Amino acid sequence: MKKLLTLSLGLLAAASLFGADTPRKPNVIFILTDDQGWGDAKFAGHPYVKTPNLDRLVKEGTWFRQFYVAATVCSPSRTAFMTSHYPARHLVHGHFADHAANAARSMPDWLDADVTTLPDLLKQAGYATAHFGKWHLGGGKGAPAPEAYGFDVSKTVNSNGPTLGDEGKEPYFRARSTAMIVDETIGFAKANKDKPFYVNMWTLVPHAPLKPTPEQLAVYADLQPRADDPAFGEWARKYFGDAKDLRKQMQVFCASLTDLDTQIGRLLDSLEELGLTNDTLIVLSSDNGPEDYHVGNAANAGVGSPGPLRARKRSMYEGGIRTFGLVRWPGKVPAGRIEEKAVVGAVDFLPTIAAIAGVKVPAELAADGEDLSALWRGAPATPRTHALHWEWLSSVAGPYADYAPPPLCVRDGDWKLFVDHSGKNAQLFDIPNDPGEHQDVASQHPDVVKTLTEKALAWAKTLPASPARDKVASRAEVKKAPAKAKAALDRPKIFDAWDKDKDGFLAKDEFIPHMADQADAPARFNRFDKDKDGRLSKEEFVRAGN
Repeated sequence: MKKLLTLSLGLLAAASLFGADTPRKPNVIFILTDDQGWGDAKFAGHPYVKTPNLDRLVKEGTWFRQFYVAATVCSPSRTAFMTSHYPARHLVHGHFADHAANAARSMPDWLDADVTTLPDLLKQAGYATAHFGKWHLGGGKGAPAPEAYGFDVSKTVNSNGPTLGDEGKEPYFRARSTAMIVDETIGFAKANKDKPFYVNMWTLVPHAPLKPTPEQLAVYADLQPRADDPAFGEWARKYFGDAKDLRKQMQVFCASLTDLDTQIGRLLDSLEELGLTNDTLIVLSSDNGPEDYHVGNAANAGVGSPGPLRARKRSMYEGGIRTFGLVRWPGKVPAGRIEEKAVVGAVDFLPTIAAIAGVKVPAELAADGEDLSALWRGAPATPRTHALHWEWLSSVAGPYADYAPPPLCVRDGDWKLFVDHSGKNAQLFDIPNDPGEHQDVASQHPDVVKTLTEKALAWAKTLPASPARDKVASRAEVKKAPAKAKAALDRPKIFDAWDKDKDGFLAKDEFIPHMADQADAPARFNRFDKDKDGRLSKEEFVRAGN
């Protein structure tokens, strides 16, 4: 597709560059944080974390409170922002991992570089383009570098392009990574201050593992968090109540998030010094909801807050897919506006930014999203032209059965429906009146269930065939009864039973066959393998369960 668009877009670029009376196109900086929950900021009601610069963005811009990403985890969410396509259209069902894990989930090893992206469109319209920070749209042998997707320059992790640094050699790499990403962004802005530029500024924080520096941690030395703090929603209070050491976990999490906020403040100040504030549109969101501490390396990262919303990362309930939608552009986007009614999706990002930049989106791109530039500039909220859709074909972390809905989801107007691929097991929620998804009203509104089920199934038929989908569709019906908490496992005994050759280590072929989620098993092995020697010691195996 990308080759077919080059000529027409080149003509558009020439027209925009050489028009004598053409006003300056806005710079765009897209800040995408990693695993930040809908309640993880002071302005969003978090009782402990200090985020004066995120609060500043809300004061100086617009907060879209019903902003939805297109997936429950990293790679598919990023795919939608880049392409305006639902990630299932590219068979990106989960995060990109190693080739074996990708194949097990019927996934490619990277996003197809021939797909037209927002940076492609902007670059051909005269923008300087850059990507700094996390990539996670494909890496490893054979994967294209970010430059293949429309970027002039990049410095990243999780890619085959130029690297931001070496996390393996620097113990505080992740803690200092936001500062490095902001440094690169500021440098790029300085170098291109006389022409329009676009930057993906995608942070690593607050994704696990978190290890703030002593200086960052000192800010929260006296923190005494309460799991039952009324500032948290009902779902979050229950979850925090089960945490092993909430004080330590929350200190580490808040310290990491406050440094991210500090670095964003440094970016805002630099734009002011460069005289670029009024010419720069800033968009901030997160790729999905907060991590779960039941995941092996996420004890500290797993205490992010979904606010009043239900569930977390990997779940299609609100807490997994509803994130910040902050937009600042002084003089163009209303300041201090809190937009409660508009339903905004990540798939809308490409057509909206393209419209603001004066770039036509070619029809053959077949965007799933809508141009919401008028809404961003202050127009009142109106119903979407098309519903928003999701599909999740993997498991949900943790022991909470009430975090795992059926695998198809649609948001249409006030209604949000879950259903399986056979059209059964429907759950229906009135989101404006029940954002915490406490009351399933499917039995009270059979007409709505019928209409939205038809929409969900019709949408699923537009997706490319996938063995992963076939497997999920063939499973037994989803059970709505809450699951009982898992009993504690005797991990040393399990290790001894799995260690078939009795060499005191578990190789992959000894570990993987025992995993319930075979798709995630290779990545799970790698997470447990702390010293990266390709095998698990008993200590590594036992600690992974603590």
